[in-house]
Amino acid sequence: MEILQELFAQGFLSEDQLDKIRKEVEKTGRTAEDIVLDKKIISESELFNIKSKLYKFPVLKIYADQIPTEVLELVPQEASMNYKIAAVDKTKDFVKIGMVYPENISAQNALRFLANQENFSYQVYLITPGDLADILKQRTNIASETKKALKELSEDKMPSIGILDNLLQDKAQAGVVAEEAPVIKMVMVILRHAVEGGASDIHIEPGKDKSFSVRFRLNGILHTTLKLPMKVHPAVTARIKILSNLKIDETRVPQDGRFTARVDGKEIDFRVSTFPTLYGEKVELRVLDSSVGMRTFEELGITGRNLEIIQEAIKKPYGMILTTGPTGSGKTTTQYAILHELNKDAVNIVTLEDPVEYSITGINQSQIKPEIGYTFAKGLRQILRQDPNVIMVGEIRDQETADLAVNAALTGHIVLSTLHTNSSVGVVPRLMDMGVMPFLIPSALKVVIAQRLIRVLCPNCKARVKPDEKVRKYLVEKIKSLPAHAKSQIKSNLDENIEIYTAKGCDMCGFSGYKGRVGLYEVMSMSDELAELIQKNPLESLILKVAQKQGMLTMEQEGVVKVLNGQTTIDEVFRVAE
Repeated sequence: MEILQELFAQGFLSEDQLDKIRKEVEKTGRTAEDIVLDKKIISESELFNIKSKLYKFPVLKIYADQIPTEVLELVPQEASMNYKIAAVDKTKDFVKIGMVYPENISAQNALRFLANQENFSYQVYLITPGDLADILKQRTNIASETKKALKELSEDKMPSIGILDNLLQDKAQAGVVAEEAPVIKMVMVILRHAVEGGASDIHIEPGKDKSFSVRFRLNGILHTTLKLPMKVHPAVTARIKILSNLKIDETRVPQDGRFTARVDGKEIDFRVSTFPTLYGEKVELRVLDSSVGMRTFEELGITGRNLEIIQEAIKKPYGMILTTGPTGSGKTTTQYAILHELNKDAVNIVTLEDPVEYSITGINQSQIKPEIGYTFAKGLRQILRQDPNVIMVGEIRDQETADLAVNAALTGHIVLSTLHTNSSVGVVPRLMDMGVMPFLIPSALKVVIAQRLIRVLCPNCKARVKPDEKVRKYLVEKIKSLPAHAKSQIKSNLDENIEIYTAKGCDMCGFSGYKGRVGLYEVMSMSDELAELIQKNPLESLILKVAQKQGMLTMEQEGVVKVLNGQTTIDEVFRVAE
């Protein structure tokens, strides 16, 4: 226990702590390092710097995702776990071996045995338990796991789709099959890595060549994750179809379904859509993680005046709150955040959704089925007989639904819904196009939220820079047009010496420079002046002028505020809002 004595000598441990930790080591068999770190007596990096000087091994900072697979595999996973060792790099002369406990005789003997067996020379470095944990996680990454599953998918082992279907339909055998069938392992590897990586969508796409690609959508951007042989594409597609209760023998028409899988101890829903293409069926899976979907207003990026307007609107006993934006702009997540605020025992909330994305305790959620005549309009008529306080309608698509939603908002209900327009001010003309009478709109419509999603800079590696002259002029011009309440939110300089941040990239963000997304919001609140304008001359340009006069920020302006506050980059604002 030399490390404990050294910590005591350096003043990190009192005599009493030293005695207690020694007894705990003897009683539990845990290492002194584990106990010291658990008690937060010293940081991991400080502890291992002291250990490095004590045992004369240099500390090596490693990045697990940069270690080549062939290097990782020089030390078997079991040995890495048991002896806390890992191969972390390879030169032409030797292999760099990372050890958490280089002083451990058993670990040294195991390493010598492995080096003789695999015929390599090595040098030992000290690595932290945190870095070893990252390496072990990397050992099970998507590439190596699918490679292993592919090896098992030899011609003689690979089950036919028909046999696989029969096995999987038998729920009593499902647990056994999940452990044994290589194709099922492969699908689970793809699902798990999508969830762990924070992907919102998985695309499985057949190609013209002899492979198909798996792409993840991360922070709104699609990335190719791996390519697999085309011969396993039918089996992978069949597995997903069976999980989703889709017809595996129907490949000519699109199908929709959903399933739930347990990933890393959490129940995750997957919404599935198949689509016939020239080279086979494309499968798209939307990852519906309720822990991600249920977010607060602050987590969504709704702050300041926008937050005040929305909170004021949901406190009123009636009125329509419409969210607008393109597909994938986070409209449903915003609606769920509002529902979460309204979800109380005294409130009856009923929803009509297509599809139900997240299941929420205490809310009556219903999935529409147009193929049997159960549409938004028909469901909305029925909802009004369910004594609701709050109604959520997935989307207003036609005149009948628009009329019913407006009528519900006028008769004492809070109504949440979505509409497809490019901006908040476009909602009024759109409702009129659908046949809603202009004189009804101001009374029914309380708030319109237009939104887009924008990538957030990684807090670990974002770098402060001086903008070039073109960007500086653009920012100065936009700052002048900001209302006072927006200027008060900005933390950086607003003079000629403006500084902004740029995406740099590090291991924490996968070297993209971005980590997560928030919304850019354009929140328009109904007022007497807007109501009068809607009756007289409801042009978008005039509505925008009045809304801005009342303090509304456009998405571009809110983007500029987020740039100046170091949340995102100017390139993201140009990409999303301009």
